[in-house]
Amino acid sequence: MTDYAWFSESGLAEAFSFIFVRGLTPEQLVARMGGRVEDFTWMTLDESIDAGARHDYKTEFVAVTSVGGWAFVAQYNSWLGANDEFTVPLSAGTGLVSLYRLDIKDLEDFRWIEDGEIRFAFRAQDGYSEEVPAELAETMEGIGEEEDLYRGPGLILIERITGVRFTPEILDESRFLSGVLS
Repeated sequence: MTDYAWFSESGLAEAFSFIFVRGLTPEQLVARMGGRVEDFTWMTLDESIDAGARHDYKTEFVAVTSVGGWAFVAQYNSWLGANDEFTVPLSAGTGLVSLYRLDIKDLEDFRWIEDGEIRFAFRAQDGYSEEVPAELAETMEGIGEEEDLYRGPGLILIERITGVRFTPEILDESRFLSGVLS
């Protein structure tokens, strides 16, 4: 198993939403999410978080980059990745993996969706949505019941499903297409 302890030191760790969508560019994903690409700007994730903080809390400010064949959305203090009304349609014709965490309440919400069908989901406070798919059985066994569901399994599952090893460099060195969704 990959050690994601480094993420606890990230400025995002306390409250974030991550969404990975297979096979789309950042521009395609912004348009699919309802954003106007021409209104978005390329910036670092830190710059994006600062820009998002200047908007109303009801506004969805997103930062999108490309990682290993997946468009990756990172948001500070947003629950968008836990919103099935948003993520399920967003997965149309492709695959989507999302992770939402609110550390202060020990909440973690994970989704794996393929073309509008939720393959696997869990909420730390509620447990699994259904039977663990065969593709994830070994990974879930490796995580073990002694692990706190809200302390990292989502990042491990993202790596298992996407093939993308989540690293500090993805957050610190990538440029993100950033702006407000309409």
